[in-house]
Amino acid sequence: METEIKRALISVHDKSGLEEFARSLRDHGCEILSSGGTYRFLSGKGIDAIEIAAYTDSPEVMGGRVKTLHPRIHGGILCRRDLEGDVVGLQLIGAAPIDLVVVNLYPFEKVSESGPENVSDVIENIDIGGPALIRSAAKNFAHVAVVVDPADYAQVIADQSAMTLETRLRLARKAFDRVEAYDRAIAEYFSRLEARGGHCSYRSSGGTFPERITLRLALAGSLRYGENPHQPAALYSDGTQTPWRQIQGKEISYNNWLDADSAWRLACEFDRAVCAIVKHNNPCGVAEAVSHTEAWRLALECDPVSAFGGIVAVNGTVGEELAAQMAEIFLEVVVAPSFDPAALRLFEKKKSLRLLEVPPSYGPRPFEIRAVGVGYLVQRPDSTLLENTSVATTRAPDEAEMNDLLFAWKVAKHVKSNAIVLAKDCQAIGVGAGQMSRVDSVRLAAARARKPLQGAALASDAFFPFPDGVEEAAKCGVTSVIQPGGSVRDNEVIDAANRLGLAMVMTGTRHFRH
Repeated sequence: METEIKRALISVHDKSGLEEFARSLRDHGCEILSSGGTYRFLSGKGIDAIEIAAYTDSPEVMGGRVKTLHPRIHGGILCRRDLEGDVVGLQLIGAAPIDLVVVNLYPFEKVSESGPENVSDVIENIDIGGPALIRSAAKNFAHVAVVVDPADYAQVIADQSAMTLETRLRLARKAFDRVEAYDRAIAEYFSRLEARGGHCSYRSSGGTFPERITLRLALAGSLRYGENPHQPAALYSDGTQTPWRQIQGKEISYNNWLDADSAWRLACEFDRAVCAIVKHNNPCGVAEAVSHTEAWRLALECDPVSAFGGIVAVNGTVGEELAAQMAEIFLEVVVAPSFDPAALRLFEKKKSLRLLEVPPSYGPRPFEIRAVGVGYLVQRPDSTLLENTSVATTRAPDEAEMNDLLFAWKVAKHVKSNAIVLAKDCQAIGVGAGQMSRVDSVRLAAARARKPLQGAALASDAFFPFPDGVEEAAKCGVTSVIQPGGSVRDNEVIDAANRLGLAMVMTGTRHFRH
């Protein structure tokens, strides 16, 4: 069943593309109803429109809070043209059918995010009439088209004389999605409001959690499979993050996405040029240097065997020289904010290599969520690095040792616990990841080191429960340690460090990563 658009109601906050759209409707003989700012905008552009207040014979009141909530408006939208009773009822109230409703809503989300503490301003940006118009039109999609996104203007104009049921249904789905997302944003904002002393105030998130968390995700793409070939998988997006753009290579797999995200999170910890190589969600090479090419060379030195088939992230542009060196080994994914044209030409020869262009900084999600048997675990992201450091030993680290300790600490935050990172000259030279015993992580990191450990710095993501980890590190040549502290045996660990001549820094913050 096709619908000809003879009468449209337009009431929009976002007026992008509106002039051309409305003019085209009028040129095709469509009558336009509009209200408030939209009416003034159209009139100012010389586009004929009927003001809703004149059409309903009911003026806008309360500063525009009430203007479209009227039987002539909603009757014209909700009228089922194939039911005689509806048609007669519409005639009784002196109204006419409305074939198209074009509405976008007050910018509640933007206002509530940019200034949530100004409660009165936020509340004034809760649209009432707009969602009602959208719902009415979407409910009656069998006869009415509804548009909530200027991106759909072109198709409406193209189909104005004969809009199909399929198109109206698609637009109705989009309309209900928009209203649902809008109401969810309002509900989440209200979950942060507190009434005290006769006034409402906004409670910032802090360590508290909303009473209800709603995820609204759109399918971004199907994946070949999950962690294993027998597990179906897909990628979903909530639309709040700047998308990552794949510019070359095979389809990105489930595991590729996990590792690429891990590598990029790690790269974003650093201000200087850095290269991070990740394998199975653990760093196997990280280095900070004067250039990304040098950082790649040093990162690769840490564990060139594990780097084979790895995921690489750099926090700057991939140039021709760096691309040429990367192309010498097999990599799954390279993640960077940008790629030089010359680098892209080199990478073209490696057809399977996936290149991901990403935003220049990492924006953490408000929550991290994991499914468990009893429900879902929710936590705030680990966005803290250092809070209050203190030197616990008699000897303080010198400047070079402190630089290496801070470098190793950043890396350790991204290694699966129990995590130990050995570093020298801002280069990871040994990584011990995911061991059940911390002393075993120390031994593993030392055993995997391909360079001398004399003078190396050690970072531990959590406290040493016994002195044995520090003693093992000293045997290998480690001279400085950074760790959170907090063990009941801290004094024994510090005494061992003093006895062995180590410098030890306590951070007071741990970085478990399970």
